Amino acid sequence: MSNYQEIVNLNVGGTRFSTSWHTLTWVPDTFFTALLSGRIPTVRDENGAIFIDRDPQLFGLILNFLRTRDIDLENVNIRALRHECDYFGITPLSRRLALCDEMNHSSCGDVLFYGYLPPPLSTAPPSNSNGRSNGCSRKNSTASSSDVSANRTHSRNSSLDLRTVGRIPSQDQISRCGRGHSRAASLGNADCHKGLRPPEVNTWSDSMKVQIIKAHHNWIAVAYSHFVTGYRLTDSCGWYVVFQSPVQESLIERIALNAKTGGGGANNSGNNASGTDVMLGIASGSLVRLWAFSTHGEPVRRTLIGTFNLGVRVEHLLFVGPQLVALSGAGSRSKAGVWHTSTQHWQTQDVAHLTTYDTAGSFLLLGTATGAINYIDMQKFPLRMKDNDLLVTQLYKDPNQEPITAISVYLTPKTNLCGNWIEIAYGTRYGSVRVIVQHPETVGHGPQLFQTFTVHQSPITKVSLSENYLISVCSEYNHVRSWRVTRFRGMISTQPGTTPKAAFKVLALEAPTAQPHNDCGPFGEQDEEQIFIQKVVPDTDTLYVRLASNGKRVCTIRSVDGSAVSCFVVAECEGALRPRRLLLCGHRSGAAQMWDLTAPIDKAAKPVQPVAGNGGSGGEGEESPVPDGGPTPDELVRLLSACDLDASPAPPVPQSPNRPIQAP
Repeated sequence: MSNYQEIVNLNVGGTRFSTSWHTLTWVPDTFFTALLSGRIPTVRDENGAIFIDRDPQLFGLILNFLRTRDIDLENVNIRALRHECDYFGITPLSRRLALCDEMNHSSCGDVLFYGYLPPPLSTAPPSNSNGRSNGCSRKNSTASSSDVSANRTHSRNSSLDLRTVGRIPSQDQISRCGRGHSRAASLGNADCHKGLRPPEVNTWSDSMKVQIIKAHHNWIAVAYSHFVTGYRLTDSCGWYVVFQSPVQESLIERIALNAKTGGGGANNSGNNASGTDVMLGIASGSLVRLWAFSTHGEPVRRTLIGTFNLGVRVEHLLFVGPQLVALSGAGSRSKAGVWHTSTQHWQTQDVAHLTTYDTAGSFLLLGTATGAINYIDMQKFPLRMKDNDLLVTQLYKDPNQEPITAISVYLTPKTNLCGNWIEIAYGTRYGSVRVIVQHPETVGHGPQLFQTFTVHQSPITKVSLSENYLISVCSEYNHVRSWRVTRFRGMISTQPGTTPKAAFKVLALEAPTAQPHNDCGPFGEQDEEQIFIQKVVPDTDTLYVRLASNGKRVCTIRSVDGSAVSCFVVAECEGALRPRRLLLCGHRSGAAQMWDLTAPIDKAAKPVQPVAGNGGSGGEGEESPVPDGGPTPDELVRLLSACDLDASPAPPVPQSPNRPIQAP
């Protein structure tokens, strides 16, 4: 085949191509030079043409480039074409496509990208050594007292450039699989995410990935396997490191964060450490440790309030006001533990068959497997304790005694006519969703059943009652049903009643152990539009933000450095002009990244305006019954190709014998 003009006949995926030997081989060291030199064995069809089992359409584009040194990219999937170029080894075209692909991506993210908090510089858990926090200069002298690792931050309202600073050692090794740390490079090289990294990189990823991320007001806590780092957001400094917990011997399983909005120590609510403005709880197994941090002076003071034992593994850790609450629903050994800020006292109590909870004001509501809804009034505890009893009081009993698996409380705004109208939505193991209400004038009579929905066939895992919507989620691939709520003078009304809104799925193929830190939602205050965060596969850098009311896609978030998202949460952070709703993501690389969802949510929640002449009324309520908000089939297949698919729908749950199946 020394004649450059020799004709080569190819059969690519069933389509015949004819070209010259010179055209195929002018780019050196490609698939074609190896094929025509005999280094790759050839397979020929019945007509003697060399068979190549690839996409003929994309191959035609590559062949035209080899002929003309030019290419038309109109209506072409650049990523797919680039993949074929990499397969055939057409380096000149592959580089051009890489540049085209990266023109729309940046290591500084897109318009929604709000901040970047780099991972610790050390590959081992930090020790209590001196460090320096490169946030506000006022905090630089506090590091030795608060055990802060040497970190720098980068946010939209900070001038620090973190693209080349604070990169962990494994990041350079990872970049060899692609082209640096760009998002497009990491996305485009699937092999880099499929176990081809050096062993030491995987070890680092397992030990130093962000396990949990929590937020309260303008503070966030980023939890690794054995320590927690706290950051604060200010308008002048952006995000900066304020405190770090001591290194824990046991794996951190739950954290809780409580930050004060006020200033000095006078507003301390009785804490021992004067001037405490943030509290951090950490749970490992059955043990809970609680710290108070005072940041109003220099250096930052860290005080260990105590180490408490719940007696069983802590499954939920939260603050109700200044009180720290630990809950466990381990079958018949369900327990609740409360540390009260005014008495500095830790108290535990058995809570029969605890399955779910929610908070409203000073109330902690507890759902049980026996169908009862109980509550603890934290404002009255411990002033009205009886024989060291937490005063767990039964509020309501399900009429069919179905196990309660989800609960949501909504307190209507107080008006001149009445006080708070208490509304509670709850879901059961057999798929029922019920709404109960209690008028403040009928407190002694308990809540009354308002409405029942029996459209789900699987256990309810989530329920949310807000000002405008009732949202329920069942265990069948997170199947969501939503209803529009009618209100009269702020109170839920039967005229014209609750109307169905949408049905969709928030598919998430993750192990149950990962779900507590990757809760899909819904997130948001109850007087605004709520959202779901959809993370389809475990090792992905892509999240889908969707409206909870109809499933419509708000936006798609991709990590700026291509690292997989390990955990996430949505939080309201106060800004100079208005609160910002931020999506906070922890990553396997050890970094934390955040996006401002405020503007896209406002835009997506606006009613669709009717278009003149199309015959449609448009407006709210006119959406398609199956909204297109999750990943498209193409996006889903691409996500699933990078992971081992081992998921099955939830097993069918037998219907309650005393409840017939009703039509939606």
